[in-house]
Amino acid sequence: MNFKALSVIAVVVSPLFAITPASADDQIAQSLCAYVAANDKNSIRKTLSDNRMRIKNVYDGIQCDGLPLIRFAIKNNATDAAEFIVKQLPGSQVAASGDVEWAQSNGFASSPIIEAIKARSAS
Repeated sequence: MNFKALSVIAVVVSPLFAITPASADDQIAQSLCAYVAANDKNSIRKTLSDNRMRIKNVYDGIQCDGLPLIRFAIKNNATDAAEFIVKQLPGSQVAASGDVEWAQSNGFASSPIIEAIKARSAS
C-alpha cells in the first residue's frame, strides 16, 4: 500500500474509534438526578448555583429514569427535593405538568409532594 491509501484508511477509520467525553450538561443532569434520589435539596441548590443555572430554565431538558424531576422525586419519596423544585418552577408550568394525575394513577396519591404541587398550581 502506498502512503495515500494508508492516509485515506486512517481518516475513514479513526472517527469510528473516537471516544467522546460526556458533556458537562449530562454530568450536571446526572448529579441532579442523584441528588433528587437522595432527597438532598442543598446539593441541588449548590449544583444549580455553581453552574449559574435556574431549575426553571433546565427542567424540561432533564429526565431521570425516563421521568421528569418531580415525578422522579415522587417515585423516590424525595419530599424536600421535590418541594424545592416545585417552588422554583412557575405555577403555570407546575399546573400544566400533569404530575398530580400521574401520581394518582401510579399509586402515589398519598405523597406529601402532591399537596405542594397543588398549592403551587393554585398560585
